[in-house]
Amino acid sequence: MKNFRFFCLAAFLIAVAGCSAQRKIEQMKAGELHASLSLPSRTESSLREIRLPETVKDTFHVVDLEGHEMLIMNAVRDENGEMVATDRLSAAVVTARFRNVAERKGSVDLEFEVKVPRDMQDSRWQLRLNPDMYILSDSLRLDPVIITGSNYRKAQLRGYEHYRRFIESIITDSTRFINKAALEIFLERNLPELYAFWNDTTLVSDEQFASVYGVTEQEAVEHYTYLLFKRWNLKRAGMKDEMFRRYVKAPIVTEGIRLDTVITTDSGDFIYNYVQTIHTRPRLRKVDIVLSGDIMEQDKRVYSIPRTEPLTFYISSISGLADGSERFLKRIINRRVEANTACYIEFQQGRAGIEPGLGNNPEEIRRIKGNIRDLVLNETFDLDSICVEAYASPEGLCKSNEVLSARRAMSASEYFSHYAAQLRDSLERDAGVRLALGEGDTEEIKTPAISFRSRSGGENWRMLDALMESDSWLPQKDKARYRLLCDSVSDLDKRERDISRIGGYKYMREKLYPQLRIVKFNFYLHRKGMVKDTVHTTELDTAYMRGVQCLRDHDYELALSILRPYGDYNTAVAYVATDRNSSAMELLEKLPASAGKDYLMAIIFAREGNERMAVQHYMHACSQEPSYIHRGNLDPEISSLIRKYDLRLDNS
Repeated sequence: MKNFRFFCLAAFLIAVAGCSAQRKIEQMKAGELHASLSLPSRTESSLREIRLPETVKDTFHVVDLEGHEMLIMNAVRDENGEMVATDRLSAAVVTARFRNVAERKGSVDLEFEVKVPRDMQDSRWQLRLNPDMYILSDSLRLDPVIITGSNYRKAQLRGYEHYRRFIESIITDSTRFINKAALEIFLERNLPELYAFWNDTTLVSDEQFASVYGVTEQEAVEHYTYLLFKRWNLKRAGMKDEMFRRYVKAPIVTEGIRLDTVITTDSGDFIYNYVQTIHTRPRLRKVDIVLSGDIMEQDKRVYSIPRTEPLTFYISSISGLADGSERFLKRIINRRVEANTACYIEFQQGRAGIEPGLGNNPEEIRRIKGNIRDLVLNETFDLDSICVEAYASPEGLCKSNEVLSARRAMSASEYFSHYAAQLRDSLERDAGVRLALGEGDTEEIKTPAISFRSRSGGENWRMLDALMESDSWLPQKDKARYRLLCDSVSDLDKRERDISRIGGYKYMREKLYPQLRIVKFNFYLHRKGMVKDTVHTTELDTAYMRGVQCLRDHDYELALSILRPYGDYNTAVAYVATDRNSSAMELLEKLPASAGKDYLMAIIFAREGNERMAVQHYMHACSQEPSYIHRGNLDPEISSLIRKYDLRLDNS
């Protein structure tokens, strides 16, 4: 009779609980019950977006731009509009759906509360709450918050206990499948010699066993094995996954969960303070967060929690203070331009005529012709003239070498002048053909003649000095002797005779001297269509603008590395963004007065705990540029001062 009463009482309680759960679901469907997202009050926040130094003094004098002094205090206005010093209490409930947060050093902390009312909780339920973050065009599901009822958790644990018992029921000792008693009787009756081995430690191999008794040990064991029992056990072992799903309908998950708390009573609302850190990216201005979820009863979904209204976080960044004005470089463009190259044309010793097939001459001549052609066809410059300067090696008399190098220069001028004339005629013919095929009026196109000038370079001692210095074959004593003669003997003929007595002279004559007989080409050009000798122009400083873009993209270290040499306002912004406040202040003090300068200095002074100077510079910035009044609410260094001293500069 007692058991019957207990059963009736349990059934009644289950029915009452079921009615209660159904009533809660109906209330949720009607919108009377719902989970929500909200912003914590600033006094309850677990975050300090910027850790500012604590200051004791909360009343001070500041000076405006006109030199007028005013009193600033930690105060509010009374009912008559007068400022009264007071300590303010923040409201316990925040109903706003947005908040301004500050990005610092490339990251932002978003803080919000996940609230579940008491009547939405049930001991048999598990609430799986999923915050979703929308950032630019991307969406990201954050770690869920799990609220587990006590009876739900008990059911989970019971499932794990049933599964544990099932696992323990699987036999792992293979000897338990052998009918040992029957096997012993068989051995004792039919194989007494083998049975005698029962207490003998002598090892008997399977081959010995089979040779004596006709069957192997394995065959004997399998004969007395409960094969059906063994197959049944193997089948159970293969059912592990299936039985886990049967017993553990709702596994306990620990990874990827922000919180899993067990509610034991319905004593009050559940509130979880959620903090999510994100890294900023270019063009990131705001982040929306919404909440949705499910209510589970074991493995069944009994209700889908609809999406809440979004919480919006507007992100302010130091990069927003950057000045995006284009910066230009001043350049002076000269009408006349020079270019030069050296041609290693080989000459027979003592001769001036160009031999196109001698040594490496074919390649060198081809290269110079290519240079002339490229300059004639250049769309920016016109080729006016070419100065050809030839050099000789030091052997022989200096005067003779002067004459020889002049003849070589003249020979090279005549050779390439002939090529230039042929090139000009060819270009004019091509142009004439193109004009003849066109429509409309035609005009004769003339390619300007190129003037060639020749000049003797004499003996090429400068190049010989360089060759001697870089040569790795000559002994150091020969090099030292050569340098001494060059420094002490000014007569070039005598110097050459003295050098001929150096041990390595033969090597110099054969290997180094031929390299001295070069022909140098100096090309003189002017810019097409340009009349003045010089023109002053400006062009965009692309390196600087790249630094500004890095600043806007929150790549502060790279921005600072690019902008540091400029030492301007944007450089100071990069210093402040990387928390190099002393460097920023040192730079700002050198810059001319501006609203941006005052605002940055206000931030720096606030970080240093100098509230009087921070307020004064903030007020100076706002008096010059009213947009900083709103901006001050976005930066935590300034907004804390606005709240503390009620700096309502817009007179609201």
